[in-house]
Amino acid sequence: GGVHVASRAANRTAIIEFRVADVDEEYRRLAGSLGEALVQAPTTMPWGNRSLLFRDPNGNLVNFFTPVTEAAIAKFGG
Repeated sequence: GGVHVASRAANRTAIIEFRVADVDEEYRRLAGSLGEALVQAPTTMPWGNRSLLFRDPNGNLVNFFTPVTEAAIAKFGG
């Protein structure tokens, strides 16, 4: 997980990112339909965002994230 999941060279794709109010709630809402598209269940990343990573139908990596540390909240708003 974490920094090893979204390596640009390994994925050869764009990452589409959406800030959401509660990434864990979004995961609960989507979990039943993600199936093999799930790349990483919600995980707190070293830079302070809690991220849910999955692939869209075209194979693009999608990141739903919620800032959770003081530094991330200051950077992205809270």
